[in-house]
Amino acid sequence: MNFPLPDSDAAAVLAAASQRVAQRRLVEISELELLAQWAAIHSADTAPGSRNKLVQLGGEGTPKVQDHCLGEIALARGTHVTATTNALADVLDLIHRLPKIWAVAVLGGVEVWLVRKVAKMSRDVPFATVGIVDAAVARMLGHEGGGRILDVAEAKVIEADLDAHNARVEAEKRRRYVGFGRTNEYGLRAMIAQVEAGDAAWLDATISRVADFLAQHDPIDRTRDEWRSMALGYLARPAELLALLAQDAHAAATDEPGESSCPCGQSRAIAFPQELLTALSSVDWRQLRPKATLYLHLAETALVGVGAQQKQPGVVRIETAGGFGLRAQTLDQIHGLLAGASVTVKPVIDLNDRVRTTAYEHPEALKERVYLRTGGDYWPYSSSTSRNVDYDHVTPFDHTGGDTGPPGSDAQTGTHNSGPLSRRHHRWKTHAGYRVRQIGEHRYLWTTPHGLAYVVDHRGTRRITAAEAELLARSADGIEIYADPFAA
Repeated sequence: MNFPLPDSDAAAVLAAASQRVAQRRLVEISELELLAQWAAIHSADTAPGSRNKLVQLGGEGTPKVQDHCLGEIALARGTHVTATTNALADVLDLIHRLPKIWAVAVLGGVEVWLVRKVAKMSRDVPFATVGIVDAAVARMLGHEGGGRILDVAEAKVIEADLDAHNARVEAEKRRRYVGFGRTNEYGLRAMIAQVEAGDAAWLDATISRVADFLAQHDPIDRTRDEWRSMALGYLARPAELLALLAQDAHAAATDEPGESSCPCGQSRAIAFPQELLTALSSVDWRQLRPKATLYLHLAETALVGVGAQQKQPGVVRIETAGGFGLRAQTLDQIHGLLAGASVTVKPVIDLNDRVRTTAYEHPEALKERVYLRTGGDYWPYSSSTSRNVDYDHVTPFDHTGGDTGPPGSDAQTGTHNSGPLSRRHHRWKTHAGYRVRQIGEHRYLWTTPHGLAYVVDHRGTRRITAAEAELLARSADGIEIYADPFAA
């Protein structure tokens, strides 16, 4: 089928782009529906003794399918049987286990690969509790970026079957290892390891600290990766490492630059000399521990439970800030991560407070509030939850009063006029003709250069008509006057 290209008019191209995506999604859904129909035709039990056994492709609660039917439908589709089997398993899960997600998908409201990914992630969840995943994800489809949806799905899979998750955690722990490649002609070896996330976080922080010290005191110009590789070598030589860290701590305490970090002429033996052990026995090494900030997002019920008789999974979402590289974890896993650490718990921030400042720059406390309100980049459909963003004045800062701006002005810096944007999105907003208005403490109205309109708030992104956008822009209170096409 040929689709004629629209005229060169920008509005026509934008409309056609939206139409093509919707058409593609519906075609992909129709492919899955054909597979489901094929499965229904071949779901009856076969004669006793037949080799054509019924096989369970989807999760618990999905109908079984005759094994012999898989090859023919794969040939008809021109795909490998594995690809067809995977697609068939996904659609059976979506129809029979995740009906709310499927109801959004059949309307073309979401990318098909995304809902298939959720189906695969939740396949081992019992039928009785998989509805937790279904309900949570369905509310986000069409409004949030794929990355955020998968983060929530991952957490809900843990919540829906905590025992299975704990079993998988224990199984994966038994797969930990440290391996080395062959030494190459340059005297270097590659090392690869799989360790617990908490150990990796401590290791990364220690390597970074030692690398920073080496970079400050070695006159040779090296790359950051070289410093980190050299720092890792110090971990194999504890005596030198402790001496280096002690020197670093002394320099920090006295505000002196310190001496060269290379303990030339010292033994590289692993064992500590007795005199060193004696000297170190009186040293409090806790001050040398690396520091990091861990941002945890959890409901009160994760700590106190829902009821005396109700099992509480206690799932916590962890930001990837600080190099931890973590996402959803159970509360018990957080306890393991923090074991042996000196923990300072910071007060919970009340996001209902409205904060203003007369300065142009965002102070750190304000950045924290703005980020926590939006959860990341406030560009429509953005998936980014990174804190490495620009803090944008939605309404440009009014410099008529100098760097402090007119007191009380909506163009000042504050929670009423701020949002995090990636550098690219910030550049587009500033220079590419986009218009934005903040119509609530964490609610934004976007209009594109050719008139497409979107609302971004705590529920994600929703496209609205130009007329609805005009009404919202004129509404002093940002009253919700548009309909959610995917609302339950």
